[in-house]
Amino acid sequence: MDVTIVDYKSGNISSVINSLKEVAKDKVNIEVTSDLNKIKSSDKVVLPGQGSFKSCIDGLNSINGLIDTLSEFTLYTKKPLLGICVGLQMFADVGYEEVETKGLGWISGKVSKIDNQDGKYKLPHIGWNQINIAKESKIFKDIENNSHMYFVHSYEFIPEDNSVIAATTDYSSNIVCAVEKENIFGTQFHPEKSDKIGLKIIDNFIKL
Repeated sequence: MDVTIVDYKSGNISSVINSLKEVAKDKVNIEVTSDLNKIKSSDKVVLPGQGSFKSCIDGLNSINGLIDTLSEFTLYTKKPLLGICVGLQMFADVGYEEVETKGLGWISGKVSKIDNQDGKYKLPHIGWNQINIAKESKIFKDIENNSHMYFVHSYEFIPEDNSVIAATTDYSSNIVCAVEKENIFGTQFHPEKSDKIGLKIIDNFIKL
């Protein structure tokens, strides 16, 4: 099986690469690439994202044909894709970080700044926080509710359809921290930085 991590120069993705390799051992071929043909032919894709919504979308747009290839992989060939952090946020129609920026439009919704209640809550939201599993999700197989995951973000994804919400976390309000829609999976938290439980989520994704 071939799993591709999309490389579009979005921050340091070494921890994503290391965690996938640790989980996959030698049974799965892990490739880090922006080669469109390799992405098309892979069985699963991981879309990481660090930095701002706009910088990540700009990064995808800087590689000719990459967004179209990812959309075809996800929406038409219906193969599993996992978005991490801003990788999840980009599923939205639009993001409002820096300037209004068009998203990938895979899951209807928007990305807005977390309401910190006039400074009552620090932004970015950094550190370990419990997740509330909202529905039976394939990537949460054998994960206990209220498990702790590692977060680093100031913006949240607000989907139009609540049925896609797989988990939430409580920080200032009920923040969506995982989504699942058919073959599309996303986590706002960083499974690659969330110890053994995070690795289990990655393992669940690989085993889909």
